[in-house]
Amino acid sequence: MSVPPPPPEITVRDLSKRFGRRRVVDGLSFTVRPGRVTGFLGPNGAGKTTTLRMLLGLVTPTQGSALIGGRRYPDLDSPGRAVGALLEANGFHPGRSGRDHLRTYAGAAGVPDTRVDEVLERVGLAPAARQHVRGYSLGMRQRLGIAAALLADPPVLVCDEPTNGLDPEGIRWLRGLLRERAARGHAVLVSSHLLAEMQQIVDTVVIVDHGRLVYDGEVGAVDSARVRVASLDAAGLRAAVAARAGETATIEHGGDDTLIVSGVGAEQIGRIALSAGIVITQLVTETDDLEALFFRLTESGPPGEPEPAAADRAPAGLVERASR
Repeated sequence: MSVPPPPPEITVRDLSKRFGRRRVVDGLSFTVRPGRVTGFLGPNGAGKTTTLRMLLGLVTPTQGSALIGGRRYPDLDSPGRAVGALLEANGFHPGRSGRDHLRTYAGAAGVPDTRVDEVLERVGLAPAARQHVRGYSLGMRQRLGIAAALLADPPVLVCDEPTNGLDPEGIRWLRGLLRERAARGHAVLVSSHLLAEMQQIVDTVVIVDHGRLVYDGEVGAVDSARVRVASLDAAGLRAAVAARAGETATIEHGGDDTLIVSGVGAEQIGRIALSAGIVITQLVTETDDLEALFFRLTESGPPGEPEPAAADRAPAGLVERASR
C-alpha cells in the first residue's frame, strides 16, 4: 500500500514584479508550511494580490520564484488537484446554476459529480444548488468560489479576501473551515483586511508594505506586553533595570526621558526605580495585538507604488482556467 506524499509547502524567494517603471513586489521571501494557516496582510496596493497571482502562474515574476512543493504552479502534474484557489468570486456564468458551474470545474479536474454535491453541502449552498448564479447574493457567490476551490480536496488552499460578502455567521463558518484544513495537515494561505478575525484564525502572519516584507512570524508572538516608563533619570533607570533584571529585560530608548522595557513587569520596574531613588513620571503597560502591529509597521515609509491597474493584470478568466 503506497503512502501519499506529504502536503507541499509554498516557498516564495526573492520575488519581485515590475509593471513598467512601477515596482509592485520587491524581493519578497516567506514560507507557508503544511498544517498551518498563514495570514498574508498588507495595506491596499502593498502587492498581495500580485504576489498571489504570481504564485498561481497568472503573472510572470520579474525576479525570484513562487513555488508549490518546489515547483511552479504551471509545472505541477495536476494543478487543479494540488491547489485550490479563490482570488475573485466573479468568474461565474450568470445563466448557469451553482451546481452546473461546479460540474464544469469537476470535469476539468477529473472529479466525480458526487463531489459537487458534497462541497455544495459543505459551503451551505445545497438549497440553492439549482438556482442561477445571477440570483446569488455576494455572500453566496463567495461561498460558490470557496466550493470550487475545495472540489478536488487539494492539500494547498490559497484565498484572497475570502470573507468578502460574508455575514458574521458566514465568517465564523469560514474560520472553522480554514482551521479544519490546517488540522488535516494542509497548507493554507489567506489574505484579508479583517485583522481581528485574522488573529483568531492564523498561526503565522506575513505582513507586506510597499511590496516588501515587514513581518514574518508566529501570531502568538504578536501578543507581547511592554512597559513604557518615563523618569527624571532615564540613563540611571536603564542601568538599574539592566542590573536587577539581567538578560530577561530588553530595554529600548523611547524618546526624551522614556524607556520601552520588555520582559519586566510595571510593578517590578516601579520597585527598581524606588530602590534606586529615581522619580518616575509615567509607567504604562502596552500590549501589541495584530492590528496594533500592522499599523505600527505599515503607517510609515516611502510613498507606496500602487498595484497594477486592471489593464496590467492577467484577465480574471485566467483564474478559472488556471484552477482546472
